[in-house]
Amino acid sequence: MHGHVHGTGSPTRVLKISLAVTAAYIVLLVVSGIRAHSLALLSEAGHNLSDFLALLLSLVAVYFQSRPANSSKTYGYQRAGVLAALVNATSLVAVSFFIFYEAIRRLQHPEAVKAGVMMWVAATGVLMNGVIALLLYRSGGDVNIRSALLHEVGDTLSTAAVIAGGWAILETGNYWIDSALSLAIGALILWSGLGIVRETLNILLEGTPRGMKLERIESCIRAVEGVNDVHDLHVWSIGSETHALSCHISIADIPPSVSERILRDVKARLLHDFRIDHTTIQFEHAACEVAHGCIIPVTESEQEHGHHHHSI
Repeated sequence: MHGHVHGTGSPTRVLKISLAVTAAYIVLLVVSGIRAHSLALLSEAGHNLSDFLALLLSLVAVYFQSRPANSSKTYGYQRAGVLAALVNATSLVAVSFFIFYEAIRRLQHPEAVKAGVMMWVAATGVLMNGVIALLLYRSGGDVNIRSALLHEVGDTLSTAAVIAGGWAILETGNYWIDSALSLAIGALILWSGLGIVRETLNILLEGTPRGMKLERIESCIRAVEGVNDVHDLHVWSIGSETHALSCHISIADIPPSVSERILRDVKARLLHDFRIDHTTIQFEHAACEVAHGCIIPVTESEQEHGHHHHSI
């Protein structure tokens, strides 16, 4: 069991500040977007609304993740943040398709846009999103906080594009630029949303954690002195930053006091090389029998379960 401290100090405070500022900015975007007839500003309002939901979900998730493990939730609530990120990312994908629909409709029937209003509202957004992104970046790196951070970085870039678009409309008088900007913002939202969906689904489906190769982990274990074979190897994520591993390792028929050194070495290598800190390792050897209703292998090639084992 591993205790991870969440919900105290920096991440919670940053999320609360970000929520308040984002809510105020959404109101500004909607009012200004309607007054300036700018779909780009209204798209930004949609983008920021999804950010608001993301931050709210992240705050709820941080609260759940801080709750201790119990007899019915033996890993605690570490996946609450992952579920929050999935819901948040799915909402992003929905928002992006709505923006595409509106932008295409506007491209066919362009409307006059007040570019000056677009520019000063977007400038406010760049400043606000940039500050929030910086605060989130400094407060943590789990997938839940990173999903909120990705939104803010995306917002900073898309609001900067709105400033450029406003200037281009002022210079050329081409109102279709507003719709084209909206399409670009929609594409940005879709790209970031799908990326988070893919990562969160991988965690929920207990896939190999992002950036890890099973072959490398296996060869790392095999390299430890005393390890004869590795099989039934599984690596997955409990939460976005907590990785777990289980495997069977074949060793010589040696007493537990000697095999303890092999176990310590394997655990140390896994923690150092892959940041895997929750391990369940079962030792086996060639001398076999039937025990506890489990058929234990007679030959090296048929190994399934061993009676000589340590579980960590």
